[in-house]
Amino acid sequence: MATINGKDIRKLVVACDAGMGSSVMLASTLRKQLGKTGVTVEHTPVNSIPADADVVVCHSGLAARARSVAPDKPIVPFQVFLGDPAVTRVVKAIQQGTDLNV
Repeated sequence: MATINGKDIRKLVVACDAGMGSSVMLASTLRKQLGKTGVTVEHTPVNSIPADADVVVCHSGLAARARSVAPDKPIVPFQVFLGDPAVTRVVKAIQQGTDLNV
């Protein structure tokens, strides 16, 4: 299990399969929630995770692909696009500057 401190996260990437729909909505929601923190939130296909991402959030069905594309990045898998506890943990860690275990 890897640990990253929320205050060290400057770029969060929401990775998806096709690039439409629910993951776009999640990225928009995260931008609003993290707006005052200075964290950049991007949305990208799982096969195009940028090298400068600090943490990657993706549906659990895509986590293995995300890990193969970005093996050195913390990957946070979730089950539900809105209100998932895993995503809530990421937001709280960033807002509070606490450790996020992934």
